[in-house]
Amino acid sequence: MTDQQHTGRPARRPGPHLRSAAGAALLVAALAAGAAGCAAGSGGGSSDQQSGAPDQLVADPLTAVRNAADITGRTGSAHTATELVTESAEKKASFSGTGGYDYVKRIGRLEVQVPPGAATTGKIVEVVLPGTVYLQNSGAKVPEGKWVKLDVRQLPDGNLVSSGATDPASAAGALRGAQKAEAVGSETVDGVALHHYRGTLDLAKAADATGGRGGDGLRMGAQTFTVREVPYDAWLDDRGRLRKVVEVFTFAGVAGSKEPRDQVKVTSATSLTDFGKPVEAAEPSASDIYQMKPTESPK
Repeated sequence: MTDQQHTGRPARRPGPHLRSAAGAALLVAALAAGAAGCAAGSGGGSSDQQSGAPDQLVADPLTAVRNAADITGRTGSAHTATELVTESAEKKASFSGTGGYDYVKRIGRLEVQVPPGAATTGKIVEVVLPGTVYLQNSGAKVPEGKWVKLDVRQLPDGNLVSSGATDPASAAGALRGAQKAEAVGSETVDGVALHHYRGTLDLAKAADATGGRGGDGLRMGAQTFTVREVPYDAWLDDRGRLRKVVEVFTFAGVAGSKEPRDQVKVTSATSLTDFGKPVEAAEPSASDIYQMKPTESPK
């Protein structure tokens, strides 16, 4: 983007904006370089029910949506498919990924496909833990097979969108901050009856309800996104488990601007299946972590 002195408009900031089709990988690597100089955990009451009674979907829509993260966490694990589409006045880019999350060990792994034209090719591999994300293939300066380790508080969006996916725990955890919910209807998907809800959520309240390091990413997003009432659609099964959630995040591509043309919309969809099926996810060893020097550039 051309500087302000050339255009008369503020320069675009290095926020969670996919600044071009190069995508989130380049951004994450850039932030890692500066830092060298998720909320990913289930958090907020994901322990087993004291009564031992099976979970069931409650009648009240708002309560059902708010309960979804904890009920899903009690399944032990889930496999996931993600899709993230970022749209601005200039560009549109789509990312897709697959992986899973272990709610007992509080760790997940995603493999995100990078769209054509990106500075990083192939896929980004992401391992998420409460408040921490490891990224592989995150920038040109990172050696093949090595990982970059980041605290999600280093990322303006808390890693909700900047690495091309919203991790399953954060996507579900955001629903703890639901402020509005209405029942849209029911539908059957792959033989499973699903209940569709629509409303808005507050990421700051979701962070408080999640608590601990698991809430850090949600809190960062609440501080960065320009639309405070985040729209969502959620599909729950008869047990109240989250099967799919679509969340729409918006932020200013031009720092401080409220002009519609400067807003970037990110639509993040997360689907969950195979509850209780083992998930392969492990924290990278210390020897595989790449320490980027303060003078290094990711480009």
